[in-house]
Amino acid sequence: MHEIEPHKARRARLLAAMGAGVAIVPTAPERLRNRDTDYVYRFDSYFFYLTGFPEPEAVLVLVAGAEPRSILFCRENNPERELWDGRRYGVEAAREAFGIDEAHPVAALDERMPALLADQPTLFFAPGLDAAWDARVMGWLNQVRAQARAGVVAPSDIRDVRSILDEMRLVKDALEIATMRRAAAVTAGAHIRAMRAVRPDMVEYEIEAELLHEFRRHGAQFPAYWPIVASGPNACVLHYRANDRRMRDGDLLLIDAGCEIDGYAADVTRTFPVSGRFSGPQRDVYEMVLAAQAAAAAQVRPGAHWTAPHDAAVAVIAQGLVDLGLCAGTRDAVIESGDYKRFYMHRTGHWLGLDVHDAGDYKQAGDWRPLVAGMTLTVEPGCYIRPGEGVPERFWHIGVRIEDDALVTETGCELFSAAAPKRVADIEALMRDAR
Repeated sequence: MHEIEPHKARRARLLAAMGAGVAIVPTAPERLRNRDTDYVYRFDSYFFYLTGFPEPEAVLVLVAGAEPRSILFCRENNPERELWDGRRYGVEAAREAFGIDEAHPVAALDERMPALLADQPTLFFAPGLDAAWDARVMGWLNQVRAQARAGVVAPSDIRDVRSILDEMRLVKDALEIATMRRAAAVTAGAHIRAMRAVRPDMVEYEIEAELLHEFRRHGAQFPAYWPIVASGPNACVLHYRANDRRMRDGDLLLIDAGCEIDGYAADVTRTFPVSGRFSGPQRDVYEMVLAAQAAAAAQVRPGAHWTAPHDAAVAVIAQGLVDLGLCAGTRDAVIESGDYKRFYMHRTGHWLGLDVHDAGDYKQAGDWRPLVAGMTLTVEPGCYIRPGEGVPERFWHIGVRIEDDALVTETGCELFSAAAPKRVADIEALMRDAR
């Protein structure tokens, strides 16, 4: 049974922030994969955030002002289509089940919208996101403007509703946090399963299958993104997705994989040896990245600026690269010159939530924004060493990333995905016991 109160509270917050006017938030369309076969449907994140309603062909309209109200336009019941495609809520059942003030058939949207927009000061929607929706909304506005001689006024101010919703989505409520904990726990279990299952001479997609099986058997509706199962040289390709290489004894295996539960994503990375034991150079690089992650996580706390975890991770990695002979000079010189970016070229995290790279700005008025309790983000330093001039051969094809999902708490942070082992001794013990 879905919970409706958190969604009602979010709509109330948006209505209050609007002051007066009308907001239009459509869900995502269904998409064809090929010919007459659809992709598995996934709702729009903004729409779902405000409604919890999972069906396609739906639009939320919010009318702010002295008497605020929410209106859902959705599909009517259709016994023939439901025989083929499954049950629909229908208009009245959807209104009741999701706590909406009014509901109408989505086929009536074009007829009703001009009246809803008439004499409203402001229109809130997402201009530029979809050309077809832009044209549709402009058509409604033009119908209102055509009534000017009758004294009807169209909204004179158009604002991007995402600017309000992005700020709202940055701080998670109790339902969101509980859902993300569950997604991270299932994901951690999948990484543990992969550590137990891997053997030399397996193909990467065999481990991909283990991950997907673990996600689905625990109720995840989707992978949050297609798993990266990257062994040997593939671990140095940041967004590798082919997952078709045969793994060898002596390889490292980098797995970046997370599930999605009730719309919320997990995003977790672990790196471990296919053989079950790290080589000396692998251990050296791994321990450097692990220390960088610990330093970054220590900076995830209220009041710290967004960039503080990244800066902490860079300091550890830059010193480590100097110590390993991969960069020359002092730590500060390596940071100032950017030489470390040959081996660590991405940021240390991103917002996480309904989207893997979740909504919300990283800066405010040109400055990195401070973290506050309730924000959720990833902490994911890495090191990727490809063959090249001046790179000792013993380090070739070592790719390491360690990523956890973090909640900013009142005193620091909670790592949702901490159940997946990441200490060398713990990884090696788990893999040894599984053999």
